[in-house]
Amino acid sequence: MTETFDIAIVGAGITGCAIARQLARFDLSICVVEAANDITLGASKANGGLVHAGYDPAPGTVKAQVNARGCELYGRWTQELGFLFCRTGSMVLGFNDEDRAQLEKLRSNGLANGVPELSIVGPDRIHELEPRASASATCALWCPSTGFVDPFEVAIAALENAVANGVTFMRSAPVEAIEVAGSGDDVLFTLATPAGNVRCRYLINAAGNGAADISHMAGAEEFQMVWRQGNIVVLDKEPRALMSLYPVPTPVSKGVIVTGTVHGNTVITATAAVREPGDTQTYATDVNALLTGARKLVPDLDTRRVVRAFAGGRPVIKGTNDFFIGQSAVVPGLFQAAGIQSPGVASAPAIAERMELVMREAGVELHERADWDPIRHAPDDFERAPLARKKELIESDPAWGQIVCRCETVPEAEIVAAIRRRPGAVSVEGVKRRCRAGMGRCQSGFCQSRVVAILARELGCDPSEVLLEDAGSWLVEGPLKGVR
Repeated sequence: MTETFDIAIVGAGITGCAIARQLARFDLSICVVEAANDITLGASKANGGLVHAGYDPAPGTVKAQVNARGCELYGRWTQELGFLFCRTGSMVLGFNDEDRAQLEKLRSNGLANGVPELSIVGPDRIHELEPRASASATCALWCPSTGFVDPFEVAIAALENAVANGVTFMRSAPVEAIEVAGSGDDVLFTLATPAGNVRCRYLINAAGNGAADISHMAGAEEFQMVWRQGNIVVLDKEPRALMSLYPVPTPVSKGVIVTGTVHGNTVITATAAVREPGDTQTYATDVNALLTGARKLVPDLDTRRVVRAFAGGRPVIKGTNDFFIGQSAVVPGLFQAAGIQSPGVASAPAIAERMELVMREAGVELHERADWDPIRHAPDDFERAPLARKKELIESDPAWGQIVCRCETVPEAEIVAAIRRRPGAVSVEGVKRRCRAGMGRCQSGFCQSRVVAILARELGCDPSEVLLEDAGSWLVEGPLKGVR
């Protein structure tokens, strides 16, 4: 079976979801085609969630053009899409005169890139802003506009809003071949996938680490992706979330960063090592480097409180440290959003905005729909809800009072809602990303079996068919004892 759309977007990471949401405003049929069985199973999942302000990219690069703008747009996006966003500010800590010279360069970069209110501060101001910052720091670049999000929550919220506005989401649909017919303004793409074929007039390549393959299949630009792997460590919740603290960056990385999260954890992010494509193993040497780097920035950080370590790969285009956003110079009708490494999360809203502009400049007619609704109402978060709302929810459905995940106070009804949303969770990790069941200090030790049972009931399958995450990741073999 072949379905026909005006636009197909390959990739349901934060970039593809942001673009889908941006283009859903217009009177066009759109399909998001995702190889995995859910949203954000690539680089957007294995990510520290920092919304970098934009002082790091070299002026004039594409990164520089979208980073500060993306950071600015998060204020509006969080209001419209209902995801959590904390704009706490950040400091890049310096420890000597050489570091101070680098901070001045970063400040100049930031001013050129349009980052507001950057200043170099001394020790007294450093400890006023973040009392736990290292007493050895002699100077810092203070940036009030830096923030952090859960990147998968942003992507989920954006795609939910896009789907509510008519966008189709096709999951478990890896693109196996692309046929390009016609020429000039009459190009027609046909994407072959195991879930069915997709025909479209315009193709947007937002495939993350698979972007080079999509470009090659379409006969467009030839480039190679480098798997620049990053290990990340999550610590248990703190009484007060830390401000984001950075070291002076290196040519390939922003270095080991210590940051808070929207749910009160501390994250140490991220190493940068070129490894084999697809390597998501965590390495003891990398984790030790993270913990050592973190203690330099926050000496009293209790690094014994690690609850999770994970790794992912940044989608880096070989030979460039920049984003590739624009119409293909080889294949008309193909638009590239490739090489979206750091600061991809921060830039996502502006990348979507830029893609709209690129398509307009290419002659794509974009007429706003009269029924476009930019608002996505966030689902109820039982743990954060006021007491009166908790009482109201339990009275409406007793399942709101049946706590499944004790660490994060997630009731059965919230898990059910995560599965029933459009597009909803189809795996244990999909539930986890939508409502945090299993994301606490026990990391699913107590609640996973119940989440499996709820998924099996809601999806109408046997518990042995429930996946941890993507295809092939079964959790159960044989019958379950005592499952109700």
